[in-house]
Amino acid sequence: MKYFFETYGCQMNTAESAALTLAAKERGWEQTDNADIADLILLNTCSVRETAEQRVRGRLAHYAALKKKREKASREAEHEGGEAQAPLFTLVMAGCMAERLGEKLTQEFPAVDYVMGTSARSRFPLILEAVEKAREQGNAAPEPLVETDEKPEFAFSSLHLEEQGEQTPFRSFVPIMHGCNHFCSYCIVPYVRGREISRSPESILEEIRLVGERGVREVTLLGQNVNSYLWKGSAGKKDLDFPGLLELVGSSLSSQNLHSPRNSPDGGKGVRWVRFLSSHPKDLSHEAIRVMAKYPVFCHHIHLCVQHGSDRILKAMNRQYTRSQYLDLVSRLRAAVPDLSLSTDILVGFPGETEKDFETILTLMDEVKFQYSYMYHYNPREGTPAYRLPDRISEEVKRQRLARVIALQKEHTAQLLKSRIGANVTALIEGISRKNADELIGRTERDEMVVVPGGTESIGCFANLTLSTLRGNTFRAPALQKLM
Repeated sequence: MKYFFETYGCQMNTAESAALTLAAKERGWEQTDNADIADLILLNTCSVRETAEQRVRGRLAHYAALKKKREKASREAEHEGGEAQAPLFTLVMAGCMAERLGEKLTQEFPAVDYVMGTSARSRFPLILEAVEKAREQGNAAPEPLVETDEKPEFAFSSLHLEEQGEQTPFRSFVPIMHGCNHFCSYCIVPYVRGREISRSPESILEEIRLVGERGVREVTLLGQNVNSYLWKGSAGKKDLDFPGLLELVGSSLSSQNLHSPRNSPDGGKGVRWVRFLSSHPKDLSHEAIRVMAKYPVFCHHIHLCVQHGSDRILKAMNRQYTRSQYLDLVSRLRAAVPDLSLSTDILVGFPGETEKDFETILTLMDEVKFQYSYMYHYNPREGTPAYRLPDRISEEVKRQRLARVIALQKEHTAQLLKSRIGANVTALIEGISRKNADELIGRTERDEMVVVPGGTESIGCFANLTLSTLRGNTFRAPALQKLM
């Protein structure tokens, strides 16, 4: 039997799709890249923005039409005396949109067979079993089910490198916590992901070890708010916070000789680089910064979501920090890790945002100079506190303000990247360049992309490179030296 997945939204969704893929393969299912021949189609969805949900609705309409087409073909085959083929496939909705809308999805799209909320991932093997039994009994599809109201404990599962979706075989996501307790006024995530649940440090270290043995060179520790990680100790053991986890990861990789000093040509094997996201400025502590600077295994890039530059708007967003506190955090990070690169999220057009408020975004960007940003305008999400706020900004003004932010970010990105020409860097060679089969594409620890001549034998290796020229936002290097 064959399955086909579509994944939308954040890296956590990608990681969770990987876990669902593993569950399907363990039951002997086969992945296909052609939805037209799949026995099961799963959409792992996002609710952060209305545009993401509208895109999924379009896909649901497509699959509803596909079901009708298969039904018609089957009836015609029966009428002509042929054998009725199993025309239907099982359509599963998973993720945040499934959690948010629940039964409303099946009412709007009767073609959906299963609605599987964010905490119900452990039910997926039962869905597969039900589909298998339905096929054995000659039924087109199993009984429909909506699984969102019951809140089973979120279950983390180890991922394997071949299940990492769009990730290369040499990079892997390792979820360390799930959910969010912050309730930013514009954000739907706490309502669809639930409260924070942290994963045991033993299982995190074990997964890093396992993927390293299988060829992964870089892992990203994942969480909706990764630096609020907190593992409650038991049987006399102390609680472990995010800095404590970073210390464990850094010291573990050091003791196993799985990383080497920067730019060393004779490093060991396994995981060498560690990243983490997403980081909430309120929770990125002095101690976490100290540990990050202490161990070379932690990449010198952080995605630090600022959202806005106005204290008044930050308060209305319930971000729980001020502009000056954010800028102080940036200063402390750069003092501890001088070559650190930063990226961020910026939200314009929040209800009540004046032109003066908006301009504080631009001045903050000028002061910090992010390497890149995810920029978007406010999108009302029903069920969040901000949805009820007055003084909404017109779509035209939001688009104009967003265009100004994008233009400024492009200017900063160009300046920062141009200043890096001539730098000697280490990059993980990830694969073959899409534009030239004789070139390789790599990523530096500062999250810069670089193209370099070379053959496939270097893929998955670290290389010393000199950033010689820049085309768009991608560097070029004249040659590489394999490290490990």
